Amino acid sequence: MKNGIHPEYRPVVFRDRSADTAFLTRSTAVTKSTVTWEDGQEYPVVDVEISSASHPFWTGKARSNDVEGRIAAFERRYGSKK
Repeated sequence: MKNGIHPEYRPVVFRDRSADTAFLTRSTAVTKSTVTWEDGQEYPVVDVEISSASHPFWTGKARSNDVEGRIAAFERRYGSKK
């Protein structure tokens, strides 16, 4: 490998805000915020919207989609052709 062309590969904490979970892994993700992990050391932290702890496929909990509300909103916005 050539020196100086690869991003830094280091331990990073990924935190899922919706499930209130976090996991420590290695990554090249760039972030300015840090968090103190369970071992007492500070690591960079990346906040994610969804992970395996909150995704319906992995949790088995399906989300209810408000289809009727979406249709009504579409008809209000663009008008009904009835």
